[in-house]
Amino acid sequence: MTNTVSSPAAKPALEGLDGLAREPFSRRGFVMTGLITGFTLATTVVHGQAIKTDSAGLEAGDVMIPTSDGQMPAYRAMPAGAGPFPIVLVIEEIFGVHEYLKDTCRRLAKLGYCAIAPEIYARQGDLTKMTDIQQIVSQVISKKPDAELLSDLDATAKWAATSSKGDAAKLGVTGFCRGGRAVWLYAAHNPSVKASVAWYGPLGGSRTDIQPKTAADVAADIKAPVLGLYGGADTGIPVTDVEKQRDTAKAAGKTVEIVIYPDTPHAFHADYRPSYRKQPAEDGWARMLAWFKTYGVA
Repeated sequence: MTNTVSSPAAKPALEGLDGLAREPFSRRGFVMTGLITGFTLATTVVHGQAIKTDSAGLEAGDVMIPTSDGQMPAYRAMPAGAGPFPIVLVIEEIFGVHEYLKDTCRRLAKLGYCAIAPEIYARQGDLTKMTDIQQIVSQVISKKPDAELLSDLDATAKWAATSSKGDAAKLGVTGFCRGGRAVWLYAAHNPSVKASVAWYGPLGGSRTDIQPKTAADVAADIKAPVLGLYGGADTGIPVTDVEKQRDTAKAAGKTVEIVIYPDTPHAFHADYRPSYRKQPAEDGWARMLAWFKTYGVA
């Protein structure tokens, strides 16, 4: 089922997040010793978090993921017990793995999943010390090569299966905003993914040497079913682009479902920000769980 609404054309507010100029950075021996302990300073307007999930009955906390060039920090939550547990990779926005992402992992863990949110921008910069969106985009987001991003997600999935009681045969992925873009890319990259859920992931934008493809570019190449959850009032992602993404994927014989929530802004699942919308967030969460169950993650 697809819900669609018409939306006026708007200049994508997050277009720059889809690829900016390449600049050199150190790629060897990186390590960040800790994750963000609260909300990143970049989220300048923070309301009380609507959902708070405790860790009772869970193994939850910071972990380190071995990658090809160092240790990448991540947050993992999973049920206490022997496992194995279905794996869900939780891909961050542009604000780091802060409390909202950690709580999302715990919510999934309470439902029986091994949920892991990798700190995918650890090499590029410390998001805890950044308060300006343009600084985050130009100094961190634009410098993350997509090849490295996909490799980091591969490393996270491998670690979950070999060192964290995860079930490699039941691999799912979900992500928010920029992480939603990564969901589309990863669904086109890893044939082991059973199901993917992209929350308001940007589809267009510019292309660079290190970020050569947009999410729209890979719509026909996805290897896993993708559920896309979008807001009809998202000024950065036109409804026409979302519908085109769906149509392109379906024309290529791919399994895709798009839900567009009328009068709903970007980041409607982010329950620590004014953009949070309870009904679409809860409906999208239920659809995500059903998607995982239908396609073999649960």
